[in-house]
Amino acid sequence: MTDAPERSRYEIRDGDRLVGLAAYQRRGDQVVFTHTEVEDSAEHSGLGSRLVRGALDDVRASGGSVVPVCSFVRDWIERHPEYRDLVDTPAEN
Repeated sequence: MTDAPERSRYEIRDGDRLVGLAAYQRRGDQVVFTHTEVEDSAEHSGLGSRLVRGALDDVRASGGSVVPVCSFVRDWIERHPEYRDLVDTPAEN
C-alpha cells in the first residue's frame, strides 16, 4: 500500500498492476476518504481491509484525522474500534 498524493489516493498493487485504491481529498490535517474499490477478482480476499488499514495507519502516523465519507471505510472503522479515534467531523470550507 502506498500513498499516491499526485492522484489523491492510496493504492495497492500487484507488481505494476493497480488492484485497489482508496481515493481521498486532503483538507489541512484531515483526510476525507471518498471512494474505495478493489478489482472484482480481489473481492473477499481481504485486500480492501489491508488497503484501508494501511491508509489509516499512515494518517495516524502523520498526526491527521479522517472523515470517512466512503461507506467501505466508514464500515471498516466501525468494525475496528481501535481506529475510531481518527474520525473527525468535516472541516468547514
